[in-house]
Amino acid sequence: MSEKTYEGWKNYATWNVALWINNEYGIYLGAVAFMKDYKGRRPYRDFIVECSLDTQRTPDKVKWLGADLDLTALNEMMYEFREQK
Repeated sequence: MSEKTYEGWKNYATWNVALWINNEYGIYLGAVAFMKDYKGRRPYRDFIVECSLDTQRTPDKVKWLGADLDLTALNEMMYEFREQK
């Protein structure tokens, strides 16, 4: 039995915030810059708080720090930004 996913992510909310970070150039550049010297253990959450998005929603009305987000996957995505130049 296969696990249900949304575009390869755990759910729509996780996919949506990842989509906005990866495709909104200003946010993407901010994430890459943030990860350059990041030393913590919760990069996704810390980045969202740093950007003052923690009480906001994406343009698609998804909470940037919603309870249904797959934070493990989003943290892994953030760590991948370290490889960007």
